Amino acid sequence: MNVHASPLMQGNDSSLQAVLGALAPHDDKALVFEYAGREVQAGYHVTEVKAGSFVTLDCGGNPDAWQETILQVEDIPAAEGTSFMTVGKFRAILAQVDKKLRLDADARLTLEVSRPDEAMQVYDVAGIDLEADRAIVHLGERPAICKPRHRAAQAAASACCA
Repeated sequence: MNVHASPLMQGNDSSLQAVLGALAPHDDKALVFEYAGREVQAGYHVTEVKAGSFVTLDCGGNPDAWQETILQVEDIPAAEGTSFMTVGKFRAILAQVDKKLRLDADARLTLEVSRPDEAMQVYDVAGIDLEADRAIVHLGERPAICKPRHRAAQAAASACCA
């Protein structure tokens, strides 16, 4: 493992387009996901790609709507003699899915990750670092939030700094 990594992306925009765009120039690098303090095993498998459209009502009675692309990743060991999927292969998989499902490039990107004997967890892309031979996608946990309280806190923070 190379100790010097350069940040490519830091969670400001975790849309499908932003993540794939950031990775695009690095097709030959191994693609590694880091979550819950560990890296996926080299045999990880993208088991499903979901294109979701959500219409919701929050606890304050406020409607919301958004598009989301959800990648389900099974964290499993590699077969003998194999290594991590490359960025190019990952992008090719999503290009094939896009031909059949028409993925929304601006959709929020969500990853559902687990090992076979663990409960699946939901993550957002928190950042991407580059090493000489690897692109490391750091996943951050997604907490539940009360949207009305969150909006009120954001408005109070911006009002005090105005």
